[in-house]
Amino acid sequence: MTGGSTSVEELLELEPEALLDRDLWPHVAPEKAPEPRIFNPWIIALVVTMGTFMEVLDTSIANVALPHIAGSLSASQDESTWVLTSYLVANAIILPISGWISSVMGRKNFYLVSVVLFTVFSALCGLAPTLGMLVVFRVLQGLAGGGLQPSVQAILADAFPGEKRGMAMAVYTVAILCAPVLGPTLGGWITDNYSWRWIFYINIPVGILCAFFTRMVLVDPEHLTAKRLLQKGKKLQIDMGGLALVSLGLASLEIVLDRGQELDWLGSTFISWCAAIAVFSIIGAIVWELHVKNPVVNLRLLKERNFLFCCMIVLGLYTALYATTFLMPQYMQELMGYDATTAGLAVSPAGLVTMVEVPMIGWLLSKGTDARRMIFVGIVTIALGTWWLSLGNLQMAESNLIWPRVLQIMGLGMTTVPLSTIMFRFLPADQSSNAAGIYALVRNEGGSIGIALSSTFLQRAQQTHQTYLAANLTTSNTLAMQASHAMGAVQRGSASDQAYAGLALLYAQVHRQASLLAYMDQYRMFGYLLAAMLPLVFFLKRPPKIVGKIELEAH
Repeated sequence: MTGGSTSVEELLELEPEALLDRDLWPHVAPEKAPEPRIFNPWIIALVVTMGTFMEVLDTSIANVALPHIAGSLSASQDESTWVLTSYLVANAIILPISGWISSVMGRKNFYLVSVVLFTVFSALCGLAPTLGMLVVFRVLQGLAGGGLQPSVQAILADAFPGEKRGMAMAVYTVAILCAPVLGPTLGGWITDNYSWRWIFYINIPVGILCAFFTRMVLVDPEHLTAKRLLQKGKKLQIDMGGLALVSLGLASLEIVLDRGQELDWLGSTFISWCAAIAVFSIIGAIVWELHVKNPVVNLRLLKERNFLFCCMIVLGLYTALYATTFLMPQYMQELMGYDATTAGLAVSPAGLVTMVEVPMIGWLLSKGTDARRMIFVGIVTIALGTWWLSLGNLQMAESNLIWPRVLQIMGLGMTTVPLSTIMFRFLPADQSSNAAGIYALVRNEGGSIGIALSSTFLQRAQQTHQTYLAANLTTSNTLAMQASHAMGAVQRGSASDQAYAGLALLYAQVHRQASLLAYMDQYRMFGYLLAAMLPLVFFLKRPPKIVGKIELEAH
C-alpha cells in the first residue's frame, strides 16, 4: 500500500475502519478516485439552502389558504385541515430515516431526487381536482421534501471545516427562520390576488433551478463514497422492523398533536387509538433500534453528550417559537382587528433582522467565540421577548408587538446557529446524515408540540378567565349594572331592548378581556419554559479550539 496507487478491489479487502481513513484516498487509482470538489463551498451552501427554503416555506404557506381551498374543492373547513396534517405526518416519517437513505443512495442522489420529486408533487398539488387527490399529493410532497433539511445540514458539516462551519450554518439558519415568517404573508397575498393553486406552482421554477445547480456542484464526501464502495456487491440489509415502528409511531404522534385539540383529545376515539399506537410504536422503536445491528435510525448517537443536550435545547426552543408564532396572528386578528395580510406584515420585520444578525453570529463563531455563552445569551433573549409579549393589552400599538417579536428572533439566531455548529463536533464524520435527521425531527416535533400546547391551553384558559369574570356580572354588582345601562343607552329601542343590548355588549367585553388574559398566560408559560432550559447549557462541552488548521481539545 505504500507508494503507487490502490485499486478498488484492494480497498474492498480492507477493514471498514481503514476504508474510512481519508489519508488512503490520495493513493486510490485515478480512474476510480472520487471527483475533487471543484466549486467553492459557499456556492454549494447557497444551492442546497435554496431547496431547504422552498420546503420549509411550504410548511406554513398553505395555512391562510385553507378557506379558499375548502370552498374551491367543495369541502368543509374541518376536512381542509388535512392538507396541513398530511404534509406534517409525511415529514415526520421521512426525517429520522433520511440519514439511512443517504447512506444507501448517496447524499447527492438523495438530495437531487428529493428536489425533483418535491417539485413534481408541488405541480400535482396545484392541479389537484379534489380534496382527496390534494391530500395524497401533499403526503407525497412531504415524503419527498422531508429529507431536504437534514441533508443540507449534513452537506454543510462536510463541506466546511470546523472553523468555518458557523458561517455556513448561519446561511442555513436564515432560510429556516425566514421561511416560516414569510410563508403566511406570501400565501395570503398569492391567494387574495391570484389563486390558492399558485402557492404550489411557485415551487416549480425554484425546484428546477435547484435541481440543475445541485447536479452541477454537489459531490458526495469521501467517507460516504468509501462506505458505499464497501457495500458494493453485498445484499442490502434493511431494518424493516425499525422502519415500520418509526413510521407508524411518528405518523400517529403527528396526527395526535395536529388534530387533538380540534377533536377533544382523548374524548375522541380516533385520537385515543392514535395516541395508543404512537406510545407503543415509539417505545418499541426505541428498544428495537438500540439493539438491532444496523438500525434505520441510529439512536446510539444520543449517547454523545453534546448531541443529546443540543436536541433537548432545540426541542424546547421550537416548542416556544412555534407556539408564539401560532398565537400572535390569532391575537392580532381576533382581538385587535387586523386582517390576515396586515398581521403577517406586522411580524415580517423579525425576518429582516434575522438576515442581518445571523451572518454576524456565524462570523463571531468563526473567530472562536464560545458557542455555549452565545446559546445561553440567546435563550435569555428569547425568554425576555416572550415575557414582553405577556405585558400586552387591547389598546397596545403595533410597535408593542413588533419589537418583542424582533427580540425573540434575535435570540433564536444567537441560539440555533451555535447549536447547529457544535452538535456535529464530537460525532464521527460518517454519522452526520443520521445526526442531522434526528436533529431535524426533534426540531419539527417541537413545533408540533408547541402548537398543540398553545391551542389547548389557550382555550382552557379562556374558559377559566371567562367563568371568573362573568361571576361578577350580577344584579347586585352596582358597577356592572351601571356599565350595562351606559352601553345600552346608546342603542335604539325600548327600555327592555336597551337593557338586553347593554348586557350583550358588556358580556362581549368580558369575553375579550378573558381572551386577552388567556393569551398573556400562554406567553408567560412559554417564557418560564425557556428559562427552565438554561441549566441545560452548562452540560454542553466546549468545541475544540482551532489553531491554524489543528484542533486542540478543550478541557
